[in-house]
Amino acid sequence: MRITKHPILDFNRGKKITFQYKGQEITAYQGETIAAALYAAGIRVLKKSNKYKRPRGLFCAIGNCASCYMVVNGVFHVKTCITKVKEGMVVEEETEKGDIID
Repeated sequence: MRITKHPILDFNRGKKITFQYKGQEITAYQGETIAAALYAAGIRVLKKSNKYKRPRGLFCAIGNCASCYMVVNGVFHVKTCITKVKEGMVVEEETEKGDIID
């Protein structure tokens, strides 16, 4: 299921592109956010809470919460709900210490 409306971002979908998530190739569309592409691919958990390691997923989708922070192309704490996907990017989960989860 793809997200078609967003309160802040305009989803003018372009051509199909791919990016890497945990070694897996994910199909997305130009103009789509990373979190929206992951959600469409069936990935619901984007990170785990710091204290109790509870799963966190796409929540506000407007960049106000911390539920979608991930590592994108080696950059930590990227808000994937408002960051548009790009061809060939590498997306990974991060731990509470800022390490990448294998």
